[in-house]
Amino acid sequence: MFKYTLRRLLQMIPVVLGATFLIYWMVFSLPGDPTAGKCGDRPCPEAYVAEFREQYNLNDPLPIQYGKYMAGVVQGDFGESYYGVEISEELSERFVVTAKLAGMALAIEAVIGILAGVLAGLRKGGFIDNLVLISTLAVISLPIFVTGTVLQLYLGIRAELFPVTVGSDASFYALLLPAFVLGSTSLAYLARLMRTNLGENVRSDYVRTARAKGLSQPRVVGVHTLRNSLIPVVTYLGYDLGALMGGAIITEGIFNIPGVGGYVFRGINDRDGIVVVGAVTALILVYLLANLIVDLLYGLLDPRISHD
Repeated sequence: MFKYTLRRLLQMIPVVLGATFLIYWMVFSLPGDPTAGKCGDRPCPEAYVAEFREQYNLNDPLPIQYGKYMAGVVQGDFGESYYGVEISEELSERFVVTAKLAGMALAIEAVIGILAGVLAGLRKGGFIDNLVLISTLAVISLPIFVTGTVLQLYLGIRAELFPVTVGSDASFYALLLPAFVLGSTSLAYLARLMRTNLGENVRSDYVRTARAKGLSQPRVVGVHTLRNSLIPVVTYLGYDLGALMGGAIITEGIFNIPGVGGYVFRGINDRDGIVVVGAVTALILVYLLANLIVDLLYGLLDPRISHD
């Protein structure tokens, strides 16, 4: 297990370098002057522009800019925004909020999605199965901003069950509705994935053998069928954690959540490339670590998978 983990960590290095360079190249190759608008309606003085470009290494060739940036990242320094604020400080505050939101969304989609998928997979063609299929199709068909706005209107404003906006109060209760909205689409896909996998495994030879041996239905489903059906589900959840953190921009905007999504959106609007690159770099690291954890969990779910 240790050798496998070490090997995977080493394999992450070229992935991180390649992904971050691609992001860096795309962001800093965009046309436009990063000093535009920083001196009001008037053009900035030449001395200010020269100092600005020197401070942020904008006069260097792109590979050298990237090398200097990554040298700081290795030391935990993501640089400064174009407004002189340490990006690592901003990310440390906002990342906690986004990670909390994404973690809650992941837990909601895992619990509800797996439960709905199991109930539908065990009763294919029945009322619960049809209900799951129709409801998940409806959720998948709706854009996330429609789901968020509708639930905010009916559950937040009219029913007053949840706060309409989160703001600085990123408590568990305040984030509950945004977390459900964020994970709603993934929940629907997860329920369908679980239903399909469980339905296939129920008809497998090893399940018929287990029943022929006299094992009870809960043991057949809980120990044999469910365990094998969870392998692709865990894969999906590992991928989705990174997707939830990176795709929280719309949800954070609807509910006024001070997270990484809003920070990236503000950086794009302000043409603050170093903010965008810093936030995306942190999300890449989270995504890779989540996938490593998923790979390690395979061995627990299926003893046939060895990491030696």
